[in-house]
Amino acid sequence: MPVRLPIASILYTTKFQRSYKRLSAEIKATTEKTEPVIRANIFDPRLKTHKLSGKLKDLWSLSITPSNRIIFEFLGDSNEGMEILLHDIGDHRVYQ
Repeated sequence: MPVRLPIASILYTTKFQRSYKRLSAEIKATTEKTEPVIRANIFDPRLKTHKLSGKLKDLWSLSITPSNRIIFEFLGDSNEGMEILLHDIGDHRVYQ
């Protein structure tokens, strides 16, 4: 796992967008404050980024709050940095 991986581009699935709209204003604000950390280093220890297993084995998870996660995948690398696709956001039910 790289120590530092800058994110050049963040894309969003329709499912992520729907889930994000349902979040409380507080969680949305926390997510927005976390975005610069994600862009600078997706493996920042504060994010607790980890690879998933089982049916989600191709995806990764990072923490927004102690109980809220973002499920994402790495799409590829460019000269500017890595591109990621955010699949879902929410509490631990996002793993189901």
